Amino acid sequence: MAQATRWLSDDEQAAWRAFMLVTHLLDDALDRQLQRDADMPHAYYGILAALSEAPGATLRMSDLARMLRYSPSRLTHAVTRLEHRGWVTRRRCPTDRRGQLAGLTAGGLRALTTAAPGHVREVRARVFDRLSGDQVTQLRGICDTLLTGLDVTPGDRPW
Repeated sequence: MAQATRWLSDDEQAAWRAFMLVTHLLDDALDRQLQRDADMPHAYYGILAALSEAPGATLRMSDLARMLRYSPSRLTHAVTRLEHRGWVTRRRCPTDRRGQLAGLTAGGLRALTTAAPGHVREVRARVFDRLSGDQVTQLRGICDTLLTGLDVTPGDRPW
């Protein structure tokens, strides 16, 4: 039996549209800043950051794809480009002949370390300098709630 559609209220519609616009514009602004200042897209910064936080600065490609919510082909394409820049290496997993490991190189760490201050300044200017401490706490709570609804368990979160 078909259920009646629960349309968004005017307040929900306004909140939804604001949320969509903010996420789009914020991602675009962060990508532009990293392209301009560090010659890397936001996606590459995310890969380098994830590797830098991993034990031994190395992750299985499948784990990295799951963490970043990338398809295997999207991650493979990005890692190939990062390899060409000398920022990442890829090698076979010693315990699983089908698996591959992605590792951060010294050059990749330098690129990340060089890009990070400008990226953090941009994130602060676009987000955190505009929010009170209470709003930051609320934002974290809202995001945690939304992530749970998207089947992201606390164990899947890198923070």
